[in-house]
Amino acid sequence: MVASARVQKLVRRYKLAIATALAILLLQGLVVWSFSGLEEDEAGEKGRQRKPRPLDPGEGSKDTDSSAGRRGSAGRRHGRWRGRAESPGVPVAKVVRAVTSRQRASRRVPPAPPPEAPGRQNLSGAAAGEALVGAAGFPPHGDTGSVEGAPQPTDNGFTPKCEIVGKDALSALARASTKQCQQEIANVVCLHQAGSLMPKAVPRHCQLTGKMSPGIQWDESRAQQPVAGPPVRIAYMLVVHGRAIRQLKRLLKAVYHEQHFFYIHVDKRSNYLHREVAELAQRYDNVRVTPWRMVTIWGGASLLRMYLRSMRDLLEVPGWAWDFFINLSATDYPTRTNEELVAFLSKNRDKNFLKSHGRDNSRFIKKQGLDRLFHECDSHMWRLGERQIPAGIVVDGGSDWFVLTRSFVEYVVYTDDSLVAQLRQFYTYTLLPAESFFHTVLENSLACETLVDNNLRVTNWNRKLGCKCQYKHIVDWCGCSPNDFKPQDFLRLQQVSRPTFFARKFESTVNQEVLEILDFHLYGSYPPGTPALKAYWENTYDAADGPSGLSDVMLTAYTAFARLSLRHAATAAPPLATPLCRFEPRGLPSSVHLYFYDDHFQGYLVTQVVQPSAQGPAETLEMWLMPQGSLKLLGRSDQASRLQSLEVGTDWDPKERLFRNFGGLLGPLDEPVAMQRWARGPNLTATVVWIDPTYVVATSYDITVDTETEVTQYKPPLSRPLRPGPWTVRLLQFWEPLGETRFLVLPLTFNHKLPLRKDDASWLHAGPPHNEYMEQSFQGLSSILNLPAPELAEEAARQHAQLTGPALEAWTDGELSSFWSVAGLCAIGPSACPSLEPCKLTSWSSLSPDPKSELGPIKADGRLRQEPEAQAAHSFEPWRTHTDGREGGHSMNYANVFAGDQRAGGNVRRAPAAFHTQLLLAFLSSLYFFFNLKRNMGGGGRNWNRQCAIGLRPAPGRGPCLWGPEAC
Repeated sequence: MVASARVQKLVRRYKLAIATALAILLLQGLVVWSFSGLEEDEAGEKGRQRKPRPLDPGEGSKDTDSSAGRRGSAGRRHGRWRGRAESPGVPVAKVVRAVTSRQRASRRVPPAPPPEAPGRQNLSGAAAGEALVGAAGFPPHGDTGSVEGAPQPTDNGFTPKCEIVGKDALSALARASTKQCQQEIANVVCLHQAGSLMPKAVPRHCQLTGKMSPGIQWDESRAQQPVAGPPVRIAYMLVVHGRAIRQLKRLLKAVYHEQHFFYIHVDKRSNYLHREVAELAQRYDNVRVTPWRMVTIWGGASLLRMYLRSMRDLLEVPGWAWDFFINLSATDYPTRTNEELVAFLSKNRDKNFLKSHGRDNSRFIKKQGLDRLFHECDSHMWRLGERQIPAGIVVDGGSDWFVLTRSFVEYVVYTDDSLVAQLRQFYTYTLLPAESFFHTVLENSLACETLVDNNLRVTNWNRKLGCKCQYKHIVDWCGCSPNDFKPQDFLRLQQVSRPTFFARKFESTVNQEVLEILDFHLYGSYPPGTPALKAYWENTYDAADGPSGLSDVMLTAYTAFARLSLRHAATAAPPLATPLCRFEPRGLPSSVHLYFYDDHFQGYLVTQVVQPSAQGPAETLEMWLMPQGSLKLLGRSDQASRLQSLEVGTDWDPKERLFRNFGGLLGPLDEPVAMQRWARGPNLTATVVWIDPTYVVATSYDITVDTETEVTQYKPPLSRPLRPGPWTVRLLQFWEPLGETRFLVLPLTFNHKLPLRKDDASWLHAGPPHNEYMEQSFQGLSSILNLPAPELAEEAARQHAQLTGPALEAWTDGELSSFWSVAGLCAIGPSACPSLEPCKLTSWSSLSPDPKSELGPIKADGRLRQEPEAQAAHSFEPWRTHTDGREGGHSMNYANVFAGDQRAGGNVRRAPAAFHTQLLLAFLSSLYFFFNLKRNMGGGGRNWNRQCAIGLRPAPGRGPCLWGPEAC
């Protein structure tokens, strides 16, 4: 009774507030409706008609070193063969019912889309044995395949040599894009159905029972004891792909010693990287590149074939007398010195180091898909049905990064033992074979007692982020991938109980500061004034590769960047020098680089051959194009202050939670994603509204942001082509603005790598059919959003859609100049223009000095890395401001953080057991810096913290914020 009376009293006291709140909720309910909230950090992408189930982190792999994810099965809803899901959490289109005049099905694919338009949906790779859609038992034509070159369906009437049964095999035949691949699949399936493909039993030679996986504890005092016998020599197998040549050079510089050997395999698709690596290998006798190349896909049997062939090569190279085989990728980096690694292996010269999954074999077999038959062709790993594990052996596996003795490698390569021969046959048709083949051979061989359950690595696993089925377009399975290390992950490097010498993964395009810390720990700091320590360059286009690797969007943007820069060169030159600084571009750009500074994208560097307007020889210029920020954070309430960033882009990486399309360049046929970053705070629900250049409200939906949510993202299923021009995305709460950003849908000057023709422009630049981006109309929101009258914008859009040639280029250049500015120009070689600085003398050019990634002559100690002179020890100061040879910028004083290091004679010797404490100090000092920075910035600093610190930061030496005074 007392409680009831109190409740009644509170209701009477606050009845007005309660009534007001209910009225607001009722008004919202009458105006808008929604289907569901946006989950934080969704994996994948949402299908247009289907609501897929969100990924349950508990279903992913829990093993610490295996990259296989969950397995598909007939009883799981998430495992059905179906069209590619666009996002597992289904954010809702917020529809104004009262103003939606009609809901018609809009055409989602343009009448004549170019090949790069992703008009087909994927099959989910997580399925196994699921019912296929379509009357004939095959997926409908056009509903399979994937983006970025995964297999497309075929109807070439292929007839297999036997009756194919099983849904997996039928699905693979339906999706294989070439007759050769279909023939291979059919042959494999027929042999398997006949029982002549897989071994029934495999002999086991190990005399021990159970799993033999002893561990070796790390003992710092024992590690410093002298080694008996000669030091071991290591054969490093570097398996690389992509274009990150500078990161590869930095790794090689860190691990190189003249007593070791380096064998590099470059993926067959990475021609630019292969050219760079081949040139590098000519400089050192103990560095070689494989004379053959393979296409090695994630999870494919080709990776195991590549390792076995490389091992045979290494065994047969004259004069290469190595003792251990260690495989590395370009995303690895050492955490201890070469001397420590050699000393450790010299004391354990008969051990093989492989990381095992654990002791639950049955779970590992099913999670890894070892009981399924796979075949690789068309750069895809096809699941073909079930199979039995051979009897008589213990199946083991885990990580595909290992340290193997020469004797074991010789046994695997040269033996005619039926154990190895039959396991080779078994693993030829196995998913992720490199994660299990060597483990299983070793554990069942006479050398089983040499197995140590430790691959000497620290891997940055984050299953919640890393298990997003991101490889389903190349493998019929769900897989996981480790995250990149960042400064906040320092504590993961603390491996006190077991010896570790390498860590992975590191990506300089994601975070380079963590490499700076490891570099300092291994070798000390660079001399004062060393340039480019915080800069990073990565090639994204090279003329030797030809324009086939460029999309029409990239080709349009790069050529427009060159025109903008050449106009800038003429207008910025002194009056008397203007005639000498007028140039015309010759052909396509020669190369394009991404440029980062202090872990922030700073723009594109475009190299272009030009012809002076005045008489003279051709010149080569490099141009720096920098993005201009367009983010506005408008909220003033406590809830609104949670919003840290609002971005739109493509190539969203759910693992690292960033856009891999760093410049945000997109065209009418792209599928943009809106992403928001949040600080912790109270729960809130916000509305996202997309507005096209003619003030058409393209879509609107709600997102629910929980207290702990850090990132939300969603890709709305907009009909294409998108209308070219500046788009606006607004974020609102109760229709009050929280933030706003603008992005550019670039008008294309190229189609299929050829200049755009008028008949193509008339549909490519005209916007979606019927001017509708969704099945529902959102135009009733125009008055709520206070949008201008659309008539003038619509007329301008109609005129723009008819443009071709120079007029189209002028329109494209004008739109691009609103989002990008010319930040610098320089000359590669002699130039008649006196205002152009030589590129090698700039701090931003791809030709400027980069000591951390430059490989020079071998030093007296057999290394490439120059041991710096010792620096005076300072008292512990969490952060100190100093320069690295550039103007401005903050950098961490790692000498203070690692104050426990002992230096003598210019070499760095780590105090015993101090590294892990030092990492903790580095982590705490980072927190100290950021909290004090935010506290001390005051009112003006709050805007800097919320806008500049999320990527809109001034570049060094460029004065005020490069993104405009309104942003910083």
